[in-house]
Order: sequence, then C-alpha cells, then structure tokens
Amino acid sequence: MARDLARELYRAFRGQPKRGKIGEVVEPRENIKDPKSLNDVMSELISNRDWRQGLAEGNIFSDWEKIVGGEIASHSTPISLVDGRLTIQTSSTAWATQLTLISSDLLKTISSSSPGALVEELNLIGPHAPNWKKGLRTIRGAKGPRDTYG
Repeated sequence: MARDLARELYRAFRGQPKRGKIGEVVEPRENIKDPKSLNDVMSELISNRDWRQGLAEGNIFSDWEKIVGGEIASHSTPISLVDGRLTIQTSSTAWATQLTLISSDLLKTISSSSPGALVEELNLIGPHAPNWKKGLRTIRGAKGPRDTYG
C-alpha cells in the first residue's frame, strides 16, 4: 500500500496517533480548536525537536556579513562548523594572518552574535594554491616543476 504523506502529516498535525510503525513519537497539540500563529508553531516545533543549537549555528553562515562586518566578510567565508571548530577561508594569506591576529576578538563576536551556537575554535585557511603536480613540464614521482630549482 502506498504511503499518503499528506494524510500522515494531517494526522500528526491534528494530534491523532499515527497508524503504522510501533514506538513512533507523535507530538499532539494541546488545544487543536484555536488557530496558532506561524511564529508560535515554529517556536514550538524548534523547542520540541531541540533545534536551537542547529539554527544558531546555521545563522552564522547566513548572517556572516552582519556578524563580522562588511570588510571582513568580503575577504572571508565560513566553510564548515564541526565539533565546535569553525573553518573560515580567506581571499589571501595576508587576510588569514590578520584574522589569526584578531581571532580571540572574532571568536567573542561570533559567540555573542549567535547565542546557542557552539563555536570554540577558529581554523583560518588561505585561498587554494595552484596544483603543480599536473602540467606540461612535470615528471612522474617528482615534486613538481620546482624540484629542479636547487
């Protein structure tokens, strides 16, 4: 029998127990006769599903320019946030060095602007360097064109 996702979603919304898998958790609404605002429904959903930390961490990526300012945002981009370590790629090695020097202030700014996000450490990397392993004048097993410099 094919699943009717709309009917399952309607039953979950109305607070009726879902027929099917045993042990599934259904979050019924308390009073289903009164309409709720979308803001209240979303707040309830976020708190029931414990999504606060994930949303706070996602806001770092979407609000990067507001958090760090226009000049820093034009030269840096947050790439990943894994286990409290935020990786930021910069447009040049000079910007990576400058952001390394102010990393403690930058970490405080990020933590204060997105409460609930778990950012404990910054990893600043420069731009991608060109790959010297491929090209017209390369030798297999060698380091690249610079291995003949001395």
